[in-house]
Amino acid sequence: MTLSENDLSTDDLAALVGYRFPGGTYQVAHWENWLLTDCTGAAPLPDALVHPVALFHMTILGSRMSIAELFTLFHATGHAGVSLLSYDWEYLQPLREEAHYTCTGRILQAERSGVSASRFADTVIFLIEVFDAEDQPVARVTNTWRFNRTTA
Repeated sequence: MTLSENDLSTDDLAALVGYRFPGGTYQVAHWENWLLTDCTGAAPLPDALVHPVALFHMTILGSRMSIAELFTLFHATGHAGVSLLSYDWEYLQPLREEAHYTCTGRILQAERSGVSASRFADTVIFLIEVFDAEDQPVARVTNTWRFNRTTA
């Protein structure tokens, strides 16, 4: 990926801290849970519990912030220069099929570090939270990405 530092200044990067994703709702349908469970080779969970892997996509879709939109926000032009450094899932209560969940997200941290005069990286941490119909926290996903860059 080639990006001029002027395309996203250090100040512009720092200003993204606190940026809120549009947010929205998500509901894991029975068929979706069945497919997620089947593709992992696991047996269906009892009591309409959702397979834990659903947290990977339901948070992105529910927060209404696509991966492509995140790339655009951080001026990333290709996948080769982006690394997923960590993906931390916290389950605060079980997810259930057909329940309506609210998903909110925001950028917690965005910092630039220099590797050399012509190479640098932006490390970004964002959080997506999931709430039930009573606005009680259900889950949290914290992602850390690194955008590797070179000056033009």
